[in-house]
Amino acid sequence: MLGALQSIAQPRELSVNPVAPSVLARLERLHSSIVKVIRGKEEIVDSLIAALLARGHVLLEDVPGVGKTTLAQALARSLQLDFSRIQFTSDTLPSDIIGITIFRQDNNEFEFVSGPLFANVVLADEINRATPRTQSALLEAMSEHAVTVENRRHELAQPFLVVATQNPVEATGTYPLPESQLDRFLMRLSMGYPGRDEELELLRSGGTEPELEQLTPVLTAEEVLNLQQVVREVHIADELLSYLLEVVEATRRHASLTLGISTRGCLAWQRSAQAMALVRGRSFVIPDDLQNTAEAVLAHRVVVSDPLLGGGWERSRQERAVIRGILEEVPVPR
Repeated sequence: MLGALQSIAQPRELSVNPVAPSVLARLERLHSSIVKVIRGKEEIVDSLIAALLARGHVLLEDVPGVGKTTLAQALARSLQLDFSRIQFTSDTLPSDIIGITIFRQDNNEFEFVSGPLFANVVLADEINRATPRTQSALLEAMSEHAVTVENRRHELAQPFLVVATQNPVEATGTYPLPESQLDRFLMRLSMGYPGRDEELELLRSGGTEPELEQLTPVLTAEEVLNLQQVVREVHIADELLSYLLEVVEATRRHASLTLGISTRGCLAWQRSAQAMALVRGRSFVIPDDLQNTAEAVLAHRVVVSDPLLGGGWERSRQERAVIRGILEEVPVPR
């Protein structure tokens, strides 16, 4: 791997400028703010920040009580942005999240009253408890950053990030997200249980609520938009793009998969690697950036062909295992 890093890291035919100190300072402020609350999960925090910079959405899939909602709230409180939380249930309607049009008798006109989806950071809690009809209401918003109500298009605030949570273990009263909905999420992350030292510290402090309440914004909307623009300028060498495609093509012909990575998935992986490179303080992508983001970006976009495999946690584990196996088989460019 070291040889690959040395040969690919510095582009041979392109002069790549280092990341501006002001950009590094902003990223450090955001990271330091979130880890005050989320301890021992540096990689998860970096991935969440990378998704924000890559203009993507995040699905946090894990058992209850490990900090999924806290992570989303810590990000929202660290940004000077509008935040809303939607608690999904089986009777949640599309109008409950998008909004409704009402008639104003005082001026004899119809007026659109926006719902909680019209915020910069939206926490969609337990999204798999919503019916398919309500889940589909998010599709346009997540892919186009706009919604259409009664033939009128309403633009959403910028930047716009959906952080959804779901419990993959519990099946009663849930509606599994279809492939089209999953594909709208840039990354699927799993936090896991905290380490022993971190959990002991949580017990001593009585939880994360005090730290969460004390968080103050460290970045404005304009600064976030600027960072998203910087991601587009992060260089990725042709050798790494070829490596990316080799991995993607391997998913399309893998014996254990009935559905491989689409072209949208290719672009999502590229953007994620560029964003991760910036989060790590570089203006160019290295193989580690692709490998560190592969599982989070690709696993939820494939479909395992095992007919005996159930849904939920076991299927997620199998999807991740297939992606890890492909990464081990495809040679890294040198």
